[in-house]
Amino acid sequence: MAHIDLFFSTLSPYAYLAGLRAEDVAARHGATITYKPFDIMTLFPRTGGTPPKDRHASRVEYRAIELDRQARKLGMPLNLKPAHWPTNAAPSSYAIIAAQKAGGGDMGKLCHAILRSVWADEKDIAEDAVVRACLTEAGFDPGLADSGLLVGAETYAANLEEAVKRGVFGAPFYITDQDQRFWGQDRIEDLDLTLAGKL
Repeated sequence: MAHIDLFFSTLSPYAYLAGLRAEDVAARHGATITYKPFDIMTLFPRTGGTPPKDRHASRVEYRAIELDRQARKLGMPLNLKPAHWPTNAAPSSYAIIAAQKAGGGDMGKLCHAILRSVWADEKDIAEDAVVRACLTEAGFDPGLADSGLLVGAETYAANLEEAVKRGVFGAPFYITDQDQRFWGQDRIEDLDLTLAGKL
């Protein structure tokens, strides 16, 4: 059975735009997914990148153009300047880690609900109530927002170190069990073709 490690940040607009397409690809090929949220703002300087706030104006302008273009192409609502961005990504990431460990719900739906909260719903994912609502929506116990905080913090940090070690430099970033790497929501089709043995 094929496997995909999905490295992402709950602050990433591109992870939001990925929607549930990677989950659809995995289901089509009988593949499993392990979700690995990490601190993307810490990743950038460690892998040659620059946080959005420190980028040249031309890059900032193009990012906005491209995000709007991709959102329209996908038919997804997107606020280019969300009210609560950036915010503390740790609480939502810890909840994802706890939910993955506990099981019983839909992980893809949970991750997308959290990302949608930032980029479409104008909610602050650092707030417990927002995280609890996302857990409930995805079929998980909302109490997971308050559990496993130490393990969540340790795993969150470990995910960052693993990301750096495995060549991750942005989000979303998909790595198959054959070490095929795909960066960005616009590479999900290539992931699909690879799992189908066509690429």
